[in-house]
Amino acid sequence: MSASKPDTGSDRVDPDDAPEWTEQMFETAEFSVAGKVVRPTTGYLGPNGVVRGRPPLRGTAKRQVTLRLDPDVIEKFREGGPGWQARMDEALRKAVDCEPTDPALRRALSR
Repeated sequence: MSASKPDTGSDRVDPDDAPEWTEQMFETAEFSVAGKVVRPTTGYLGPNGVVRGRPPLRGTAKRQVTLRLDPDVIEKFREGGPGWQARMDEALRKAVDCEPTDPALRRALSR
């Protein structure tokens, strides 16, 4: 008769259970030799796989919103190519931080 083994309560994870690395994981991984970074990371491993860019900062991460804008405004920012959303964010930040001289803008920002 064989007795069952007692539960050791170990949280050890078998390395053989780790998922296989994908090409995308290798492309974004940081490489270092003798402690010196040869190639910095270009992304991070998020809950749904590899995510390009840097991870969001806790507490200060940007929030996603839905906003309706005039098509000509969007097109003007998109004309500059990639980074148009960051440029729009910068323009909005300048509008919020400055003292508006336009009475309509002053009323909108004071609400």
